[in-house]
Amino acid sequence: MKTRITKLLGIKYPIIQGGMQWLSRAELAAAVSNAGGLGIITAATQPTKQDLVKEIRKTRELTDKPFGVNVSMLPDAGPQDKTLAYFEAVIEERVPVVETSGRSPEQIAPHLRKAGIKLIHKVPAVRFAEKAERVGADAVTIVGFECGGHPGMDDVTTMILTPKAASRLSIPVIAGGGIADSHGLVAAMALGAEAVVMGTRFVATTESLAHPNFKAWIVKARETDTVMIQRSIGNGARVMKNAAAARVLKMEERGASLDELLTVISGQVGRQALYDGDTDGGTLPLGQCIGLIGEVKPVQDIIEEIMAGAEDVLARLQQIWS
Repeated sequence: MKTRITKLLGIKYPIIQGGMQWLSRAELAAAVSNAGGLGIITAATQPTKQDLVKEIRKTRELTDKPFGVNVSMLPDAGPQDKTLAYFEAVIEERVPVVETSGRSPEQIAPHLRKAGIKLIHKVPAVRFAEKAERVGADAVTIVGFECGGHPGMDDVTTMILTPKAASRLSIPVIAGGGIADSHGLVAAMALGAEAVVMGTRFVATTESLAHPNFKAWIVKARETDTVMIQRSIGNGARVMKNAAAARVLKMEERGASLDELLTVISGQVGRQALYDGDTDGGTLPLGQCIGLIGEVKPVQDIIEEIMAGAEDVLARLQQIWS
């Protein structure tokens, strides 16, 4: 399966691992890259520029394939000088690919291009995708309402956003949100995407650093076991439906301030719960595709099954139209 994305990024399969804070570390990213996709490590997981450099070098020790670094520019990603330090690290280390999200990458795009680094900007709406193309992104990831994390505030699904973005842009479009198997991959391609990004599916893998309690929760979960929070602060997030999420919703109902909400939704609270195995202790971004995940597997097996299954789906479609 060859697309402009596989050619642009130098990967075998059009599958990109989502940049998930605390989980997108060298072990998971390298496993995805070694399996033919594009692994991503998340800058915000690392406390300092020096820590990110160490993680980049560790990833290189584990794979000789292309990989990327996610650098969030959302307000909750930390001070701007810290974000700039992350960009300095990826440029100095000559990371092949950078994925950005949040604010426009207009200021950093020329520096990445000069360094020969491919820029993918992730957005929740077509208007932002068009802006990303104008300022120099090499590709755009568009995520629908089904996705884990931040799907924007418009509540529009992947089924709508993907073909609209593909028809409006000249650069390649990557689809995200609700994709976890071969059917999702083929559907995204049919909608005009040239690759898919998957985050939630890679949480439930043997290489994921999530506590086994969270992996077991995902396997048992249904597609209705996520919930949207943080709408009151204009930063909607889809997370697992647990006691922590319920607390947040009650706090929002009574008009809690951001400082109050942070006692539950802060990254450090989520990190502690994620590593300790306390499935009610914090909010964990997960997408509706949890309803499609029935087993914890190695990354290699997941990607091979998706690609083999895609061939079966295509064969079935050919029979229908023959």
